[in-house]
Amino acid sequence: MKMHRASINKLKEWKLDKNKKPLVFLGARQVGKTWLIQEFGKSEYRQVLYINFERADELRNTFLPDLNPKRLITDFELYANLKITPEDTLIVLDEIQTAPRGITALKYFCEEAPEYQIIAAGSLLGINIHPKESFPVGKVDFIQLHPMSFYEFLLAMGESGLARILNEKLWDSLPSFSQKFKEFLKYYLYVGGMPEAVAVFAENRDWKKVRTIQNKILTTYRNDFSKHAPKEIQPRINMVWDSIPSQLAKENKKFIYGLIKDGARAKDFEMAMQWLTDAGLLHKIYNISKPGLPLIAYQEQAAFKLYHNDVGLLGAMSKIKAATIIKGNNLFTEFKGALTEQFVFQQLHLLEDCPMYYFSPDSHLEIDFVIQNEDDEIVPVEVKAEENLQAKSLKTYYTKFNPQTAIRTSLSDYRLESWMINVPLYIIGSYFNDDN
Repeated sequence: MKMHRASINKLKEWKLDKNKKPLVFLGARQVGKTWLIQEFGKSEYRQVLYINFERADELRNTFLPDLNPKRLITDFELYANLKITPEDTLIVLDEIQTAPRGITALKYFCEEAPEYQIIAAGSLLGINIHPKESFPVGKVDFIQLHPMSFYEFLLAMGESGLARILNEKLWDSLPSFSQKFKEFLKYYLYVGGMPEAVAVFAENRDWKKVRTIQNKILTTYRNDFSKHAPKEIQPRINMVWDSIPSQLAKENKKFIYGLIKDGARAKDFEMAMQWLTDAGLLHKIYNISKPGLPLIAYQEQAAFKLYHNDVGLLGAMSKIKAATIIKGNNLFTEFKGALTEQFVFQQLHLLEDCPMYYFSPDSHLEIDFVIQNEDDEIVPVEVKAEENLQAKSLKTYYTKFNPQTAIRTSLSDYRLESWMINVPLYIIGSYFNDDN
């Protein structure tokens, strides 16, 4: 099976940039960073020099004596038995956070040897990079890789026709294919976007094997907690992590510390939560006090929701069985719509330069997502799990704030109404995204 990842286009843009800097490729473990970088290297360069510092014991301390790029290039060449030619060799420094001063070295490549084409990657790069290391701000470029989108999932499943509808925004063709879209949406809610799980499902539709892979990934994450997190916060990291299914199962999904344990307070869990978000395993979106420009000016630090990295992993943590998919729309009503909202978050999270919040000024009004798009338009998005056509909160919001665009996303068909647009769940990511 040939995977398509939209982020390869960002890598190609980076290569063509005459002013490019060393690239830091961020993303949680198992989202496919190494595979994508190597695919990019094979298609765009004559040769790839790949070093994984978790495995290259003899090279892990190569940055300690000095950060002279010429010496480092020589060390890389000797390790890989390869002659580096700057114009057509891609140098990949994987798991660079395990090599002391490795991140700092990127600054000197930027300043003193910009002709070398370097990508640094690591599963836990986001975690303060190195506690005792200065990060080369302004001296590196960034790309972040997320789990596969629904569009990428469809391509992996061989559904190029459905993917074309999303990519070209052929909304007039949706009615003819709505049942098929719903079928694959249910599959995605179970499988999620982790490439290994998607590959297995695309090959043989083996639900049990998908769940085995998901559980293996979750175990890997837990091992990272115990191996890499400060010992004093490890128990709290586990407690926050374990609370996520119950946090998202609530009708009001605002994060409640009391669900971690009775009497829990913010200050006791802030560092644990920060570790998980820095690792890219959880994502925090804040409430806004008012839908005004810019949204960040109205961000409320104390009120937020935490979303998982991947809907399939959330389902695995929640022990949702594959049989639920077979029983009609049960998947969308079980777990109080948590999977549906996680799905929408995951697709919208892929949008570049579109800040995302939610709006819940009181118990009678909650807009699941509020987006500031590239045109600085504030767009409210209300999520409905089934073909639920009630949109009371959205109607109240519309009456009060009169937005130019209001979106309800549900299983109902695409249609324009006088005051809002119903966008089917299965097109929500592509509806906003011009860069699948």
